[in-house]
Amino acid sequence: MYRVATAESELLAEISGKMRHAAAEMSDYPAVGDFVLIDRNEASRDHAIIHHTLTRKSVIIRKAAGKAHDVQVVAANIDIAFICMSLNNDFNLRRLERYLAIAWDSGATPVIVLTKADLCADIPEKLREIETIAFGVDVLVTSSLSEDGYTAVLKYIVPGQTVVFIGSSGVGKSTLINRILGEDLNETREIRKDDKGRHATTRRELFLVPTGGCIIDTPGMRELGLESANLTKTFVDIDELAAQCKFKDCKHEKEPGCAVQQAITEGKLTEERLQSYLKLKKEAKYEGLNSRQIEKEKINTIFADFGGIKNARNFAKSKNKDK
Repeated sequence: MYRVATAESELLAEISGKMRHAAAEMSDYPAVGDFVLIDRNEASRDHAIIHHTLTRKSVIIRKAAGKAHDVQVVAANIDIAFICMSLNNDFNLRRLERYLAIAWDSGATPVIVLTKADLCADIPEKLREIETIAFGVDVLVTSSLSEDGYTAVLKYIVPGQTVVFIGSSGVGKSTLINRILGEDLNETREIRKDDKGRHATTRRELFLVPTGGCIIDTPGMRELGLESANLTKTFVDIDELAAQCKFKDCKHEKEPGCAVQQAITEGKLTEERLQSYLKLKKEAKYEGLNSRQIEKEKINTIFADFGGIKNARNFAKSKNKDK
């Protein structure tokens, strides 16, 4: 059962038998943020039938339960992706790189929202660190002790647009959403000052902002995935360096003429950032593959120097013939 928001009211709805029959994957079903075509139920005007989902302009996905190669759409048609990260123990540049990759990959525009500013002793230093990895991305600083940060976030939520909040559990996403909406719509559990408490919110919903626009809350980052291998916007510095490598298929490891490794040697790039890039690239490569396809890719990677497992077998056969 779905809940559909119209210009007049909210309706309970279910998908038509034809749509259910045509759905080959989880992503074919309606998701939070989708625009759908419906028919009202004449017998009960507060119920409807969903017949069609309009083409999505952006999506955030996660792996679906059960099938290794299937994905579920977590949020659709997003304009702005607010990446929430607290300025205390949750602050992690590698995690932020993953968030940025997910946001750019979805088709939305990322905006970084730093929470719990009152728990951070050196905010300028944190901002300088973020500038080294988040090129051209707006950064907002918020605190539960001030309204300034919330007001800045609200300026991005304009009528006709949909925004999504992504981030680890416990960073204050629900608190931020509640403040913007002026209502306590999420069930949260208070987190102690030592931050050892755990966040209780597990639901994912769409909320209408009184001033216009829509807000979508999402699961924790571990469930979110990358749909494609396009990491250019997140790692523009590495992408520009890679273009200067001697070989087009350079893996940025020990190859001669690797501009990326040279930048690390010269202190222009950190090894941690390169490893983060390689890790996300590998994840994006395997996203959507089933277990058999993943194993095949791993084997081909192992025998990459021979041009894949097939060429490796041919090489082994030729060596045996020579004996």
